[in-house]
Amino acid sequence: MPLISTKGVYGLTAMYELSKHDKETPMQIKEISSNADIPQNYLEQLLSKLRRAELVKSIRGARGGYILAGDAKDILVKDILIALEGDLKVADSKTKSPALNIFFDEAKENTKKIFDLSLSQLDDYEDKYNEVLHYSI
Repeated sequence: MPLISTKGVYGLTAMYELSKHDKETPMQIKEISSNADIPQNYLEQLLSKLRRAELVKSIRGARGGYILAGDAKDILVKDILIALEGDLKVADSKTKSPALNIFFDEAKENTKKIFDLSLSQLDDYEDKYNEVLHYSI
C-alpha cells in the first residue's frame, strides 16, 4: 500500500525542478517534463493543482512558464503532497501490545518529520547522492 502515489511523486519532482531553476525566469512545461521525465500532459494537470494551491505561479506569454510561488525554504513537502493527494494521514489507533504502540508512535513521528522538510532541504539528499558517487579506491 503506497503512501504516496505517482501523482505525489511527479508533483514533488516537478517542484524540486522548479526550486533548482532561476527564481526570476519561468520554466516551461516541456523543460520540466524533459528534466524530470514526467509526461507533459500529466504534468500540466499537476501544475494546475499546484497553482490552485498557490504553490506555483504561471506566467503567460512566449517566455512564460512556471515559477515557485514562494521561497523554496518556505514550501514544505507535506504542502505539495496534500495539494496533490488530498490529506496525508497516518492511522492513529492503539493495539493491545505496548511494544507495537511505541513502534507506531515512533513511525508516525518519523513520518511527520520527513514530510516537514522544505524544498530547499531536499538539496541535502543531492549532497548524499554526490557522496555516494565520489569514492576512492
